[in-house]
Amino acid sequence: MRKNFSRHNFSDTQFYRLLTATVVPRPIAWVASRSAEGVDNLAPHSFYTVASVKPPVLQFTSVGCKDTLNNIRETGEFTVNLATERLFEKVNATGTAFGRRVSEFDAVNLTREPSLTIAVPRVKESPVSVECLLNRIIPVGDCFIVLGEVLHAAVDEDALEDNHPLIEKLQPLSRLGRDEWGTAGQIRRISRIRAEEWPGHFRD
Repeated sequence: MRKNFSRHNFSDTQFYRLLTATVVPRPIAWVASRSAEGVDNLAPHSFYTVASVKPPVLQFTSVGCKDTLNNIRETGEFTVNLATERLFEKVNATGTAFGRRVSEFDAVNLTREPSLTIAVPRVKESPVSVECLLNRIIPVGDCFIVLGEVLHAAVDEDALEDNHPLIEKLQPLSRLGRDEWGTAGQIRRISRIRAEEWPGHFRD
C-alpha cells in the first residue's frame, strides 16, 4: 500500500521536503564565488550534476536568489569544490547566512588557493576543485539553474590511481532529507552489459 501525495494538497515547503527526502543521495556543489566588490563566498548547493560532456559543463541549482548566484552574475566565474566527510562540519557551516560582506572562507577558517584560469579561489582543503566560466543561467520557477563550462580541474595526487580519482580516497558527502547527510558507504562495482551479450530476442 502506498500513500499518495498530491502537490495541490500540500504547501510548497511540505512538497519540497518530500522531494528532497526521496531524490537521494544528492551530490553537493561546494561553490566558491566572488562579488564585484571582491568578497569571496562559499556555499553548498545540493542540486548538482554534469550537464554536458563536450564541452564539459557542470550545473547546479540556486534555490532562490542567493549570494552565490548574484556573484556569478557579476563576475561570470566560480569554482566547484568537492565536499568530503573530513570537511563535514565546515561544509555545513558554510551554509550559514552570514551576510554579503562576510566571507565564509574566513568565518569557517578555510584556506583560499589561487585558481589557474579564473580569479575566484579554490578551497585548498578540498581534494578536488573545478574552475568554471559561466555558460548561462536558466530561471525555473523560483530557482535558477547555473551552467558553468569547466576550464580546469585540480585533483590531489594521493587521490589518483593512473590519473583516475578513487572514490575511497575522495570520500564525498551527499545530502539526504531534513538534516541528514550521506557518505559513500560500501562501494559496489559492476560492468555494463553489452547488447551483444544478451540473448538474441532482446536485440533488434
